[in-house]
Amino acid sequence: MPRIPKVTESEWLVMEAVWASQPTTAADLTAALHAENDWGEATVKTFINRLVNKGALTYQRDGKRYVYRAKVARTVLLREHSRGFIERFFSGSTQALVAHFVDAQALSAEEVERLRALLDRKTP
Repeated sequence: MPRIPKVTESEWLVMEAVWASQPTTAADLTAALHAENDWGEATVKTFINRLVNKGALTYQRDGKRYVYRAKVARTVLLREHSRGFIERFFSGSTQALVAHFVDAQALSAEEVERLRALLDRKTP
């Protein structure tokens, strides 16, 4: 099984931009990320290079520019990072995670019903 790369929060933002518009270029990513993060081209290219080195992105040369695509699906990366989050903050307990968020957030009746339906699907 291929190793799933670990990405930082900033790298995750770059991956989100890639997933949203792939294939894409560094210029396109800079335009997409600049408004929200005030990142310049050099910063975006640094993150792109890190993600390529980690195996999260792949690229092809197209004349003088590089075209980037995600090498890892969003769902795969999300699953891996979710596991790490649950391990780190909830000692690996999904029940503790759900209990924390249910207790910490106000939930509408509709949200409670959706959660019940999700749990019912998991009931053996």
